[in-house]
Amino acid sequence: MKNTLSIRLENGNAKTGRKAMFKSAGLWTIQVLLALVFLFAGSMKLITPIDVMMAQMAVPLPGWFVQFIGVAEVAGALGLLLPGLFRIRRVLTPLAACGLILIMIGATIITAATMDVVSALFPLVVGLLCLLVAYGRRSWQLA
Repeated sequence: MKNTLSIRLENGNAKTGRKAMFKSAGLWTIQVLLALVFLFAGSMKLITPIDVMMAQMAVPLPGWFVQFIGVAEVAGALGLLLPGLFRIRRVLTPLAACGLILIMIGATIITAATMDVVSALFPLVVGLLCLLVAYGRRSWQLA
């Protein structure tokens, strides 16, 4: 069984094949890093006792809402990786990225409102990386 790069090289599309390979490798790298970030953040929201978490938060959010965000982050992290790895329902990857974008919009707004703007850059960059994954994997919606 030939890989897609060798098939494209045989058909004369060497530049297209290499470009697609580098794009896919870059997207996979970003997806793995984002999945690690969201798995860590979500699992910490689920593992940490609610009273301890409430004492650390600048804005007191309801405990059930923080746990919901934790579940959504863990599910989004799994959605970034598992559909592409198993090649089953790959349309879920851009949808997971879009859901994580919504979470990062809220995180950016709350961080900017309660702390300084520099602290809000991290959730903003993470949200932009999720946007990049959603845009880059849009072709999986058609497959």
